[in-house]
Amino acid sequence: MFKLQDQLALVVGVANDQSIAWGCAKALHEQGAKLAITYLNERAEPHVRPLAESLGADIIAPLDVSVPGQLEAVFDEITARWGRLDTLVHSIAFCPKDDLHGRVVDCSAEGFATAMDVSVHSFLRMIRRAEPLMGAGGTCMTVSFYGAEKVVENYNIMGPVKSALESVVRYAAAELGEKRIRVHALSPGPLKTRAASGIGHFDDLLAAAAERAPTHLLASIEDVGAFAAFLASREAANVTGGVHQIDGGYSIIG
Repeated sequence: MFKLQDQLALVVGVANDQSIAWGCAKALHEQGAKLAITYLNERAEPHVRPLAESLGADIIAPLDVSVPGQLEAVFDEITARWGRLDTLVHSIAFCPKDDLHGRVVDCSAEGFATAMDVSVHSFLRMIRRAEPLMGAGGTCMTVSFYGAEKVVENYNIMGPVKSALESVVRYAAAELGEKRIRVHALSPGPLKTRAASGIGHFDDLLAAAAERAPTHLLASIEDVGAFAAFLASREAANVTGGVHQIDGGYSIIG
């Protein structure tokens, strides 16, 4: 139905072959997009570089958004190599363990600031860098979760953080719409990724989600990737500002 052969896409957040960002990168590649893929640090590089190379990524670069200059370096390389950008996928989040596993009301100021900076403000910084490269329009996507709108046991402070991220999506979509830059949040139900395993009692959450969803199926990274590829396409040019539930109906059940 749609092709992305002429697209140039930056995917941030690939950690391994189970990560949501990897599902998005694969789907964009399968539809013909050329890729820039980042890895967090030297420890992550051996896990990410072979994956990026398997998709023929034009750019493979380190990106820790908490390290000054690294984000700028990635966009400088994109500007020098490509001169434009069509799609941005932001799939990163972080909260210090003590704050993540504690009550929301006990979250430290430092932990909250870190979670907001890495999980939310980094998306704004990337959009700001992408905007001048999207002269003909483009798509910016991030990843949220149902815990942004409803209380999910053990999701804790990441619920308010993801709520802020979803609000950022709406405001950025409103501000950039006239430039034909669309902004979206992908919101899969619980799925088994290494990052999500840091949430307390996550296996119980997965089992409960499969039972609760009308399809009785957990979302997969391939499900998320397919939806991301559609949103990156010309066929989705008039769709923006949404939080897209990709969860087998999990979120519609009270």
